[in-house]
Amino acid sequence: MAAAELTGGQNVSQVRGFPRLLLLAWLSLAVVLLGMAGWTALFGTRADSQPAVTFDISAPAKMLSKGKTSRRTADINLIGAGKQPTAMPAQTPNEQTKVPASIVPANIAKPIYAGANLVADPGLIEPTPAGPLPRIADDGRSPMNAYAPPVPNVQGPRIAIVVTGLGVSAKATQAAIANLPAAITLAFLPYADDVQRWVSEARRRGHEVLLEVPMEPYDFPDSDPGPHTLRASSGEDSNIDRLTWSLTRFTGYAGVTNLLGARFMADPSALEPVMTFLARRGLVFFDAGPVSRSSAPDVAKRIGAPYVQSATNIDAIQTGMEIDQRLSELEARARLNGSAAGTAFVYPVTIERLTSWAQGLSGRGFVLVPASAIVPASSK
Repeated sequence: MAAAELTGGQNVSQVRGFPRLLLLAWLSLAVVLLGMAGWTALFGTRADSQPAVTFDISAPAKMLSKGKTSRRTADINLIGAGKQPTAMPAQTPNEQTKVPASIVPANIAKPIYAGANLVADPGLIEPTPAGPLPRIADDGRSPMNAYAPPVPNVQGPRIAIVVTGLGVSAKATQAAIANLPAAITLAFLPYADDVQRWVSEARRRGHEVLLEVPMEPYDFPDSDPGPHTLRASSGEDSNIDRLTWSLTRFTGYAGVTNLLGARFMADPSALEPVMTFLARRGLVFFDAGPVSRSSAPDVAKRIGAPYVQSATNIDAIQTGMEIDQRLSELEARARLNGSAAGTAFVYPVTIERLTSWAQGLSGRGFVLVPASAIVPASSK
């Protein structure tokens, strides 16, 4: 009875069981916590798989820029000679030392010679902001006559050969100047910075020199002669401006020839102002294209311009046998007509075959002459 009063009427066995249940609960919680701690110690958590400290290991922008591929100017087709290499081969020290020194100053105050041959004459030059522009001198001398080599007084059919493409490759240019007979005319592109030095060397060795003027072909711009190309669709003023740029790149040339240009040469309305401009400055025009498509013969006859038409491209097929065959055909044409002209490119095989062919030419009764030597007397 007394016990019942002390517990508020509850059973004494229930009171005594409460602490036991509480103790069991605490023991169970402790076991769970210890189990979780052990699992974490052994296997870790998902967060533990992430780095606590990170480092930026990306390359700096300056370093990355060095690894980018730069666009080279050699990717641009400048002369319409097919796809150009992505990197031009470096010249060897020997090639670099063979480049002749320029002998033509910026301001020409007196005649300048390379050896015994004239390279520049102030009387034949009109100074312009773009450079020295050829003209007929006050005494009547023309660049065509002043810069032409002397022609031997020998009877016989005359043959002229114009080798084009000089001034781009130092090795090829050097080989042509050094090995070809002096009577062969050399045509230089206007684009190289050192073209005047090569022209001066060619003149020193007795070669007549022509300037290659870029003109529009039928497949332009797939075939692109380069900057300042004369276009059939351009106006007269525009084409004369472009022509003037080419004419002022160097001195010492007797005339010009077309670089590509089949489309431009076939359009008399575009061609006539250009040929008139050249004739009034005393320059011969050498037509390197096929006569069947060219309007130049008719234009030259109509305006009385000094003009020479190439009869054949002697190295259209670049083998020794084919070149020899074309040269034989050129001889036959010269024998029939009294003179004939051919065009070639500065290929190594061409240089080799021309050198060999020229050695026996006089023995066969022919005379090798510069291109200007077969201009009709009435046009000079």
